[in-house]
Amino acid sequence: MTVPRAVTTFLCTFVPLLAQFNGSTPVGEATPAPLGLTLDDAIARGLKTNLGLLTRENSSTNARVDKMRLLTALLPTVTGGVSMTEQQVNLATFGFTGIKSFQIPAVIGPFHYQQAQVSSDFTVYDGRAWKAWKSGDASLRAAELSAKDARDLVVQAVASAYLQIIATSARVDSTRVQVETAQALYERARDQHRAGTSPAIDELRSQVELKTQQQLLLSLQNQMAKDKLSLGRVIGLPSGQAFEISDKAPYKPLEGVTPPEALQRAYAARADYQSAQAQVRAAELSRQAAVNEWLPRASISAEYGDAGPTFANSHGVFTVTGSVTIDIFDGGKRKADTLQADTTIKQRREELANLQGQIDQEVRAALLDLNSAADQVAVAQSNVELANQTLTQARDRFTAGVTDNIEVVQAQDSVSSAQQNLISAVYSHNLAKVALARAMGATEANLKTFMGGR
Repeated sequence: MTVPRAVTTFLCTFVPLLAQFNGSTPVGEATPAPLGLTLDDAIARGLKTNLGLLTRENSSTNARVDKMRLLTALLPTVTGGVSMTEQQVNLATFGFTGIKSFQIPAVIGPFHYQQAQVSSDFTVYDGRAWKAWKSGDASLRAAELSAKDARDLVVQAVASAYLQIIATSARVDSTRVQVETAQALYERARDQHRAGTSPAIDELRSQVELKTQQQLLLSLQNQMAKDKLSLGRVIGLPSGQAFEISDKAPYKPLEGVTPPEALQRAYAARADYQSAQAQVRAAELSRQAAVNEWLPRASISAEYGDAGPTFANSHGVFTVTGSVTIDIFDGGKRKADTLQADTTIKQRREELANLQGQIDQEVRAALLDLNSAADQVAVAQSNVELANQTLTQARDRFTAGVTDNIEVVQAQDSVSSAQQNLISAVYSHNLAKVALARAMGATEANLKTFMGGR
């Protein structure tokens, strides 16, 4: 059976993208009774357990941590402590000589004192640190949008796997009907051969057709089980959990979506596009931070405490220091940082432009696949009707003894092929809806609309 071009195009384009979203962290224990799983249920499970989404969310958390670290350079720090000191000093070690003539002992102590103090450092102005924090804020925004985009990819992965099961299930049902038809034809050919009204070759030919359809049925049933395993991995079902899909995906045309409208909605809704824009902004702010390295930095440090031989015999002490520092010569560090920031900006802008072109391609390709699949469905539906009529006439001719069962076998093969092509066309059409929903952003909401408002 030939794989439709639309399906091949989808697999080549999206499978590498979705590969990282084909895993999950299983949750719970398998239940003896099979689960009834709707597409909405599957998507909800995937949004909780899919590994690709969890990884993106962890990256968002890391970006938040980085932003918090950058903020510490702008906020005051306060420390406190209590100390008790016992000390003895030999003044000779400090260069004091002849101190005996002044009746000053060479060794002072031992003596002790106690001290409690609170100190604080506060950055009044640091242009580099401020821009670095703004860049971190933009990076956090980009990471959050990337996590949001991961939700769309999870929806796409789950919907694609779910539709694959629906298509395989339809092929199993169609092939089972073909097996029943082949069984009836074989029994008729056998009875006619025994009655002496048809040759043995007709019985053998019918039997070969029956075995062929039985073999195809076994293969499709095995594929059905494997497709269920794939969906279970995507949505985090526990190992060994049996389930049955509850939704069907009948053919429903989708009209009224034009490329300009779809592109406008995509650029406004695609989280990965907005994330790329935020990454450009973060790179630009990083460059400003590098440029600001030459600016003076103003800071204040203060210390207040209570010190004395004992806390009962103590007095307040304090120190306040204001300072302004500036880099006079940094060995070319600022120039190197600026050059590196320029390179990063260039790369981020190129990635944004590439993503814009990618979105354009995805939207237009999805619409082309959608229209092509709709035409294929129309042709396939007509072909199924014609093939069924051909099979009916061939069976009547064989029953009447006008011809042998070659026509019947060929007609049955035509019916089987026509039905498989119709299933593939409907699957391609629904898969194109999933691709278009992803390409336009807000995948979950768009998918519900495109699939008929489940």
